[in-house]
Amino acid sequence: MKKLFNAAFIYMVLGVASGLFYREFTKANAFPEGEYTQLAVVHTHLLTLGFIVLLVLLALEKLFRISRSAKLFGWFFWLYNAGLVLTAAMMVWHGSLTVLGEQSNAMIAGIAGLGHILLTAAMIILFIALGRAVNATAPSAASGTPSAVTA
Repeated sequence: MKKLFNAAFIYMVLGVASGLFYREFTKANAFPEGEYTQLAVVHTHLLTLGFIVLLVLLALEKLFRISRSAKLFGWFFWLYNAGLVLTAAMMVWHGSLTVLGEQSNAMIAGIAGLGHILLTAAMIILFIALGRAVNATAPSAASGTPSAVTA
């Protein structure tokens, strides 16, 4: 649980810092207000996918002990973080190029796509681990008491 809490806190700080970077970087480079750059949504991605999702997951961990399936949960945690960091980094890179008037390239899009693939794989693993945890704590139909069956 401590890993989830610490990661959520780090993403909250990064999300707020990326919003500040967006505002100051675009002002410093006289980027036209209202023109689109991916820098505008990096903070939203970090705050939502990093901070909020991990806080929700922290509550689910407290309720269902998802990490009981430690191997699955570990895979989820590291794949998710790698995917989110990779995706956000590519958004910052692409957005910065836009502000500087430079062209992006297929490599940036490909690496961002890899970040999204990692996020997707992590979410699938999370749902498998969550399903096992929910089923392990589900009441048995006959007795109405929690089942002792583990995944």
